[in-house]
Amino acid sequence: MRELCWKMWKLGRRDAGMVTSEYAMGIIAAVGFAAVLYAVVTSGQVSAELQAIVKRALSARM
Repeated sequence: MRELCWKMWKLGRRDAGMVTSEYAMGIIAAVGFAAVLYAVVTSGQVSAELQAIVKRALSARM
């Protein structure tokens, strides 16, 4: 009986997910990554390259 109680107690103590602080840190990291990505994509050089790619794709003959 004691062994069964011990196993049940251990099952109930299992960490199955993240806590609120881990979710908050994940969100902060994702927002930081998005901000850096936005800054890179909207920079002059990258914007010009993306526009050139789109122009080449639209002017391609099929």
